[in-house]
Amino acid sequence: MTKLRDYFDEMVVYKDLRNNSFFSSLGLPAFLRDYLLKTFSDEYGNFDMQQVSAFVKKYIPKKEDWMSIKNRIVYENQQVQLLTRISIDINIKTGEISFAIPDFGVSEKETMIEPSIWETYKDELVKNGETWGIIKLGYRPPDDTVKPRLSGKIKLVGFKNFCPYTVDLDYYKEMRSHFTIDEWIDVLLGAIDYNADGYESDLQKLSMLTRLLPFVEKRVNLIELAPKGTGKSYVFGHVSKYGLLVDGGKITRTKMFYDANRRKPGYICGPDFLAIDEVKLVNFGDENEMRSILQGYLEYGTFNANGYNGESDAGVVFLGNIKEEKMNEYEYMLGELPTLFQETALLDRIHGFVKGWDIPRMNDSLKVTGWALNSEYFCSILHELRNDMSYSAIVEKLVKGPDDADTRDAKAIKKIATAYLKLLFPNVQSEMDVDKTEFRDYCLIPAMKMRRIIKLQQGFIDTEYKGKDVPFFTVDD
Repeated sequence: MTKLRDYFDEMVVYKDLRNNSFFSSLGLPAFLRDYLLKTFSDEYGNFDMQQVSAFVKKYIPKKEDWMSIKNRIVYENQQVQLLTRISIDINIKTGEISFAIPDFGVSEKETMIEPSIWETYKDELVKNGETWGIIKLGYRPPDDTVKPRLSGKIKLVGFKNFCPYTVDLDYYKEMRSHFTIDEWIDVLLGAIDYNADGYESDLQKLSMLTRLLPFVEKRVNLIELAPKGTGKSYVFGHVSKYGLLVDGGKITRTKMFYDANRRKPGYICGPDFLAIDEVKLVNFGDENEMRSILQGYLEYGTFNANGYNGESDAGVVFLGNIKEEKMNEYEYMLGELPTLFQETALLDRIHGFVKGWDIPRMNDSLKVTGWALNSEYFCSILHELRNDMSYSAIVEKLVKGPDDADTRDAKAIKKIATAYLKLLFPNVQSEMDVDKTEFRDYCLIPAMKMRRIIKLQQGFIDTEYKGKDVPFFTVDD
């Protein structure tokens, strides 16, 4: 799209996911791939495979390479650089600063950051729960001559922020004004690696973009049931560095919220969203215990676990597969999910249901080939938009409903509509800027539909909800 290059210039990269097997063979998430494309491509989108390969070999090793890296640091006394994510910990009792490298299984117990290094890089390192960057690692050998004895530790000796540019949110908002809604929807799909021309309908396009709502609005809680192969794991696990995808297994209160033994917050603390994949297969441990703490978190964004009071802005997304014969919102669809979900109180706190069967199975025609927004830049923009409260105020002024509307229904519909507004119309600054018809069609009606499915499913669990519909909201003229 020529217009895209004209208005977004350096934030556009040439993506060829259909024909280029080189990057797929590297197995990199989209934001890392686009970082490399931006770094090594020329103005025509051509990149030097040898340069990219050399960079990946030097800075992005595989997990199984960690023993070799550790040998270089500890026994060969080398300083090693890695492009990876790092999380920081400050020990309240001792004042010592340490770090973890989650992708290589390196814990805070094995590491240290000296005060002089901390002073140099602390502003970059404390921005988020986890930070991506090029880290330089060295070694502090053990020392028996002092008391208490110093144990050997890997130390941070340098850091370079992964994001090589400043995210200009105002510029992004302004540039949106140059695109029609149809053009903008196609821009958004390209930003997350999908080819807009591969979709058969606007419904399919918008259903795919619905997955981005937790990226752009704080504490949006969703449940999506979809056929296999529709790209759930890719969108939630590979597009943004700000989210966290957890693959099934056992997810206890300790893992999700707070580990008292390690004195460490769980999955929910830090990311913009927590997506729980293969939810049908998840073992939640003590479900009564989990239900209690999860309901409180989904409602208020706070929790208490083992005396630890925590809070987070992360939305929770439950992802599961569904059989074709079950794809009907007017029948009960949650029967194969853990019993945690067979209770209306928990379900009520999930804002909306995503009909994943409206999203086509992944095929070559859906893979982007052409100029598109850099995924890393785009997801950084969505991350920044989470903090902009002006859109919520616009929705409050625009949306009118009955005075006796259920509070949770109203909150859910407005929250989803706000997320759609940020995603599709980020250029609006007040209710006067909003095209009322477009807002109704692209934000409000989809929000009501997503909430209505939650209501219908509640009716299959408890007769109290049987036949109840969501309140009808309109756009104030």
